[in-house]
Amino acid sequence: MRPLLLAAFLFPAMLLAQPAPAAPTAIRPHAEMKTGTGVEKLEVVGEASEFKVAAGTRIYVWAKVLGAADTTVTFVFSKGDRTSKQELKVPRSPYRTNAYRTFRKGDEGEWTVKLMGDQEAVLGSTTFKVEIQ
Repeated sequence: MRPLLLAAFLFPAMLLAQPAPAAPTAIRPHAEMKTGTGVEKLEVVGEASEFKVAAGTRIYVWAKVLGAADTTVTFVFSKGDRTSKQELKVPRSPYRTNAYRTFRKGDEGEWTVKLMGDQEAVLGSTTFKVEIQ
């Protein structure tokens, strides 16, 4: 009878001694980025890092934004001292969005696209090369 009584007191104590489960950690805002010739059904198509295109062609930058709900992000296309920006809303996380730039003669070369979040934080970036035919 004593072992049963002892177990009745020790078992609850053993349960209380277990470490509490870890609290979920917040996801650091970041983005997965890809470049391509279009976006269909929320996915990039024609994905590449080098493009040989005719003048007037759009190149898309697709992004899956994580950990940055209810905010605004800015796609910043840059080549040397040339930049263009496009600001977009991110209503939830994860959220897929995209931006494009139309490439014309004189736009050849290597381009960098950064996705900027709150307080100029870089959420992600990608580079690609353009050759106008």
